[in-house]
Amino acid sequence: MPAIGITGGISTGKSTFCDCLREILPAAKFFDADLAARSLAELPEVKKEILGQFGSGVFSATGDLNRAKLRAIVFNNATKRRALEQILHPRIRRQWMAQAERHRNSPDLFFADIPLLYETGGETLCERVVVVACSHKVQLDRLAQRKLLKGSEAEQMINSQMALEEKIKRADHVVWNNGERATLMEQTRELVALWQEQSWAKS
Repeated sequence: MPAIGITGGISTGKSTFCDCLREILPAAKFFDADLAARSLAELPEVKKEILGQFGSGVFSATGDLNRAKLRAIVFNNATKRRALEQILHPRIRRQWMAQAERHRNSPDLFFADIPLLYETGGETLCERVVVVACSHKVQLDRLAQRKLLKGSEAEQMINSQMALEEKIKRADHVVWNNGERATLMEQTRELVALWQEQSWAKS
């Protein structure tokens, strides 16, 4: 099966959309780039590269990565953010492409949930791309609540990513997640029905 990319902005509801897909397509396979990044950051060779770029200040005395400190640095500094992406994203891409390749001959759909799909050029490896979107106000409120941030900090995190409007323009499909989960589920069912009608999904 070809890979279907899932992306959007921070706190637009990508994980909730994936949960809806899992409910409708229990046999589908998923790759979660955020989970992969967390696992990679525990590897000794990755920690060594992070130490080289960011110094010992992002690690505890016992050598554990302080994710909150690292996140604060990269969201405030575009150069540092790119440095972290250069450490993690080639590895993430290798992982999800290997998984997609393994599932190519499977009758089940394969979904790659990758927040920075467009930023890293990953859309070229997908048959379709879904962007999960919501209004700026809803995104800001969700992010501030989820991360316990001030409004200005949440705004800064949103602005550090490619504009959601740009992602929407590039998308094959857009699901709008401004309100209830039931509304998102309804859109998900319609998309799945559409994919199941596609010739590439039958071959």
